[in-house]
Amino acid sequence: MNVQAEQPEKDHFILYMVLATVVLVGAILAVKLNENEKFEPIKEQLIEENRQMNIRVISERGD
Repeated sequence: MNVQAEQPEKDHFILYMVLATVVLVGAILAVKLNENEKFEPIKEQLIEENRQMNIRVISERGD
């Protein structure tokens, strides 16, 4: 008779969850960085418009 002691299989659930979390966070960061690059010209345009509209008007006083 050949009796072999069966070893219980290791549960890799935690490893799978950590890997899924890392992949999900990486995907979110990639999308956010791409979004920032896409809207950078619009942000620059808004800053330029605010700079042009921020003109001090010095009124002449009749002192």
